Amino acid sequence: MAPPGPDFPARVRDLIIQSLEDDKAENTVVIDLQGKTSLADYMVVSSGRSVRQVGSMAQHLLEKLKALGVTGAEAEGLPQCDWVLIDAGDVIVHLFRPEVRSFYNIEKMWGVETPAAPPTPDGLGWASA
Repeated sequence: MAPPGPDFPARVRDLIIQSLEDDKAENTVVIDLQGKTSLADYMVVSSGRSVRQVGSMAQHLLEKLKALGVTGAEAEGLPQCDWVLIDAGDVIVHLFRPEVRSFYNIEKMWGVETPAAPPTPDGLGWASA
């Protein structure tokens, strides 16, 4: 297998976005960190409606990252699945349940607004798990 090229971080980002879309993730935000930090090139923040969905999204991402050739991708927070962090090297992924995402509001730290919550049938905002 050829070594990853300069476009590899963007390919990883695109794979993550597609995987999250396939898994019906909500309010996905991609933050371009290039030139802001050496931590990573991109941060992806997304929500799942339940701990089961968050855990499933994380497991699917880990499988797809491995298939792409990302080595050493690890996840933290899988047992509880309120907030799962996946370190894929050049891309960091945060998967939250909506209430936890709202509480930590990590997008704000990077100067990005949190997307508006989708309306619920009762019209009160985020659905509780």
